[in-house]
Amino acid sequence: MHGQATAGDERDPRPASPPVPPGGSPLRVDPTTLRPSPGSAPGSGGLAPFPAPAPHAGHLPVVEETSAGGVVVRPADDGEEGPQAAVIVRRNRAGRLEWCLPKGHLEGVETPQQAAVREVREETGIAGQIRTNLGVIDYWFSGETRRVHKVVHHYLLAMTGGRLTVEDDPDGEAEDAFWVPVATLPDRLSYPNEQRLAVVARQLLGQAPGLATPGPSR
Repeated sequence: MHGQATAGDERDPRPASPPVPPGGSPLRVDPTTLRPSPGSAPGSGGLAPFPAPAPHAGHLPVVEETSAGGVVVRPADDGEEGPQAAVIVRRNRAGRLEWCLPKGHLEGVETPQQAAVREVREETGIAGQIRTNLGVIDYWFSGETRRVHKVVHHYLLAMTGGRLTVEDDPDGEAEDAFWVPVATLPDRLSYPNEQRLAVVARQLLGQAPGLATPGPSR
């Protein structure tokens, strides 16, 4: 049986006011261009131009960081309304619990797509197949010794196996994981830009419900 969080779940740790990522995080995605078209890969393209880099703070060295993750979904079970998405609950540096999409840094020579599949599996226990792009979150933030340019690639994935668990997360950052209806996913997530990505995922699945199931093997 799949676990599912509901609005009345006593374990619901979602903060009342969604936190904002440091430095802001403009989302490079145009939902109107991500609609699947017959005979072509759904969601191919649709990314807007990169935003201009933010001014550097003083003379801090700049570090480029790339991560990947996304929305992994499965079809509804009996009694559920529509496809379900796996989300994780983790604790931020301030000690507050927040609801997030699974994601993480690229390792070695991984592509963003490969990293997204691996990170989703590690943080949620769910194996997935990438079905389409969702968008890119791009932002800058500064620490005491460096200025970081962070780029996070997001994809829509269809579940191919596994079970929902955080026990296999090597970093131990995820405290729990839940299946959440895609219809209410934007309201569940803590970060505004992830909420916007969830809206894109909901629109794509509304237009092409088949994206919730794996496609032909390539």
